[in-house]
Amino acid sequence: MQPKALAMAVSGAAAGLMLAAGTVQAQETFEWKLVTSWPKNFPGVGQGPERLSTLVEEMSDGRLTIEVFGAGQLVPGFEVFDAVAEGTAEMGHSASYYWKGKAPAAQFFAAVPFGMNAQEMNAWLHYGGGLELWNELYEPFGVNVMAAGASGVQMGGWFNKEINSVDDLDGLKMRMPGLGGEVMSRMGVAIVTMPGGEIFTSLQSGAIDATEWIGPYNDLAFGLHQAADYYYYPGWHEPTVMFEALINQEAWTSLPDDLQAILRTAVRDVNADVLDEYTARNNDALQTLLEEHDVELRRLPDDVLTQAKEHSEAVVTELAESSDMAGKIHESYRAFQDKVVNYHAISEQAYYNARNPEGGPTTAE
Repeated sequence: MQPKALAMAVSGAAAGLMLAAGTVQAQETFEWKLVTSWPKNFPGVGQGPERLSTLVEEMSDGRLTIEVFGAGQLVPGFEVFDAVAEGTAEMGHSASYYWKGKAPAAQFFAAVPFGMNAQEMNAWLHYGGGLELWNELYEPFGVNVMAAGASGVQMGGWFNKEINSVDDLDGLKMRMPGLGGEVMSRMGVAIVTMPGGEIFTSLQSGAIDATEWIGPYNDLAFGLHQAADYYYYPGWHEPTVMFEALINQEAWTSLPDDLQAILRTAVRDVNADVLDEYTARNNDALQTLLEEHDVELRRLPDDVLTQAKEHSEAVVTELAESSDMAGKIHESYRAFQDKVVNYHAISEQAYYNARNPEGGPTTAE
């Protein structure tokens, strides 16, 4: 064989090998597990991870598949963060205030009493530096995080007796997580922490006297109206809860760039979709609770809200002063809230006031 022909043959063989290697790389697949803090397939928050799994498999043409486990199926609901950090599961779906024992400042990314709502939180996270701070907080644990849904403004809670003044809270046993729970404890309430799947039986048995969960859509699904008669608003303690997609750092870096982009895009879709579903379903569920189950809808008394706001300011300040990282997050959070509240005063709030000048719900209590 002539040297020129030999060179061409070698070059062709090398190109073939490179093409084959590229094909093998393109066909590499990843099978992930995702653990959640919610019952499997639970409406709203539990459907978010299922949608994520479906989207990722479709968008990646099966190269990345994610098997979703409900709370207790692989790990308990309150062990999701540890499972992701340790690599037991590549992903998790939960709410960051459950990890206050590991990273107290994580509570800023779930819900701040009298703080930002879902629209404002999403703006801060994605355009105000919040998401970068969230990832900085989780970095020592080997965990990445993305916003993966929001509840919208929640309800004030279910109570087995009327609350006519702040004095009626004294001695109550109530399930309420996060900063809101700390505020209520300063108002005389004995706070109990438990995953969602344990709430109904605890309320029905009298182990707790009151609970908050999410809102009418989920509360109806749990049957909480069968265990308590009084349903209070507004959810001052949780103007929204931001849900989180946790990703093990090593698992994340093992993905090629295109699969990382697919996963980011799918999580962002789920982030919007969960809030859309709550907005669409909550009022219908509330009407069912009121009209079919004779639930008593009540507004929390003014003195309860006044004291809650006073205690909230103290609780949030103390958290901000607990560490340099907490202070850094709080400074960013408050600076963004001040700006967005200023604008919303002449936009969102002004519009709501014009649309409903009488104030209060249009549904009779």
